[in-house]
Amino acid sequence: MHNLIIIGSGPAGYTAAIYAARANLNPVLIEGPQLGGQLMTTTEVENFPGYPDGVEPFQMMDDLRRQAERFGTTFVSGVVTKVELGMPHKIWVEDTDLYETKALIIATGASAKYLGLSSEETYRGRGVSACATCDGFFYRKKTVAVVGGGDTACEEAQYLANLCEKVYLIVRKPFLRASKIMQERVLNNPKIEVLFEHNTLQLTGEGKVQGADLVFRKGEPDEQIHHIAIDGFFLAIGHHPNTQLFRDQLAMNEEGYILTAPDTQACLTANSQQQSGQTSNIAAGVFAAGDCCDPRYRQAVVAAGSGCKAALDADKYLQSL
Repeated sequence: MHNLIIIGSGPAGYTAAIYAARANLNPVLIEGPQLGGQLMTTTEVENFPGYPDGVEPFQMMDDLRRQAERFGTTFVSGVVTKVELGMPHKIWVEDTDLYETKALIIATGASAKYLGLSSEETYRGRGVSACATCDGFFYRKKTVAVVGGGDTACEEAQYLANLCEKVYLIVRKPFLRASKIMQERVLNNPKIEVLFEHNTLQLTGEGKVQGADLVFRKGEPDEQIHHIAIDGFFLAIGHHPNTQLFRDQLAMNEEGYILTAPDTQACLTANSQQQSGQTSNIAAGVFAAGDCCDPRYRQAVVAAGSGCKAALDADKYLQSL
């Protein structure tokens, strides 16, 4: 029986482990399929405090891991395949190893949605990005493309337009799905060119993204294929939180992000109701941190902060037992 298990090895999970270990909770951190999570899809991190010259994602995650290890965190390699929440909470790793714990911190992150092009994989980290805030700085005074037609895509295009020489917004529909005010900002920005009814066929370039082949009115008799020269290609078609293991056990929004009680990282049970700011049915001893419960910011520093909060909440819960 463990005091605390943390699922996830991104900034949220490692930060939670640092705080929990320093509180003598002897946490166990299950690392999952990818150390560092979504952060590992970028090439360099320049906006995380404490690294004035920037840092490679792997180095940053290694620093966080070693800090958690220094205070006594135990690490388990493997993927969690099943979870049963209760007293105690039961976690299976690779379907075979069972762990039981009094408290659980879920820091499983979220994954960006991609178009599914083989060239996306080829150029991932070499011109393909799913985070303008993370990587936009590297494309100052260059030409980039953003894929998407919703509020997020318009926001990313606006953000990049402040840095880049030109921004193409590639929209597969003949209209934008974004709010009216976001549409107006994008359509009136001289640096942004909206390409309606376009789909990306492939990305091209020698060792890095240098262009994209697009098709206009794909599948129509008058479809046309043409090429645009770009230095970066940004996906803004959404994220999906890695929370499938907890569906029907914890409360989530329509997109699958875990809901937490106000002013805490404590999770709510699947049948929880929120009325007039009041919350019922908190899942005892279960907390969430990072992108799995954050559909808005999705930044490493925000995830780390929520990992700290989750660990403090877990410590307070364990003291109450």
